[in-house]
Amino acid sequence: MAKPYEFRGNSYRKGEDLNNWARQRQEAPLEPELPILDPHHHVWDDERGRYLIHELAEDVNGSGHNIIATIFIEAGAMYRAGGPVAMQPVGEVEFVSGVAAMSASGRYGKTRLCAGIIGHVDLTLGDAVQPVLEALTTAGNQRLRGIRHGVTWDTGNAAKFGRHQSPPRQVLDPAFRKGFAHLQRHGLSFESWQFHPQLPDLADLLRAFPDTSVILNHVGGPLGIPPHDGNRDEVFAIWHRHIRELAQFPNLSAKVGGLGMLYCGWDFHLRDVPPSSEELAAAWRPYVEATIEAFGVGRCMMESNFPVDKQSCGYGVLWNALKRITQNYSAAEKAALYRDNAARVYRLDV
Repeated sequence: MAKPYEFRGNSYRKGEDLNNWARQRQEAPLEPELPILDPHHHVWDDERGRYLIHELAEDVNGSGHNIIATIFIEAGAMYRAGGPVAMQPVGEVEFVSGVAAMSASGRYGKTRLCAGIIGHVDLTLGDAVQPVLEALTTAGNQRLRGIRHGVTWDTGNAAKFGRHQSPPRQVLDPAFRKGFAHLQRHGLSFESWQFHPQLPDLADLLRAFPDTSVILNHVGGPLGIPPHDGNRDEVFAIWHRHIRELAQFPNLSAKVGGLGMLYCGWDFHLRDVPPSSEELAAAWRPYVEATIEAFGVGRCMMESNFPVDKQSCGYGVLWNALKRITQNYSAAEKAALYRDNAARVYRLDV
């Protein structure tokens, strides 16, 4: 049998094989009336498989959870095949704007799919990001909310999870920061996607740009694969220290989720039958609770990270797991975690 950290590309299963596996575990939704604004998912149709509006709507509508709207996060899909390289990511925002328009027709359910859009621009372009940001804003048709330039880097196997190889400590690069400085001028936030050993560099970036809204993706990317697979408690302690340090920056919000990704080091994706929400909650609880404790209920957003986290579970089961962890929170706290904070951060009227 493969080891938990072994994978094929970014996926262990793909397409209908993955869907059939995830469907084996069905659960009735917990707290089905709780409104959820899912602040992190993707759509694509490439070597990773097909996950377009039909597949997304099937997951959302079939879950039984009250998903009122979603935010699309860049995934390197549908880039323009020609033209200037710097402008090619505009194609992804054009594509997702079409998905959002399809959803707005109501033909795919009541959820406002892709109501907000996070695009990509190469921030190392420096001042040359200006025309790209203008093109992305136009393509977003009033839905563009921010930019993600992933900087995931590690000495071990985690480097294989990125779509492109980032150099170490990229957010310290003066060219990157020159491009980053343009985000606030355009009213755009920044999605910070890195692995937990890189979090001190994020603190340095936040000190330099205290007025730019930054969102920490996937509770900071805790790794559980080589060389971080020796002692999970020791790795957790390192991650937790970084999280507490980052929480001091008021312009930083945190997305709570992404723990179903293979680089976290669980074995859920290797099982013949997906795990239950109880099993997921038991594994994820320390990270979820520590993040919410550090940042406070007012700066955290519960996320699905689909379809990437489908490697570990189905959409409905994922939300059940998160709801199990937060079951003792007050109604006001749940409203903040599952809807209100995301609506505020991404400036959505829901």
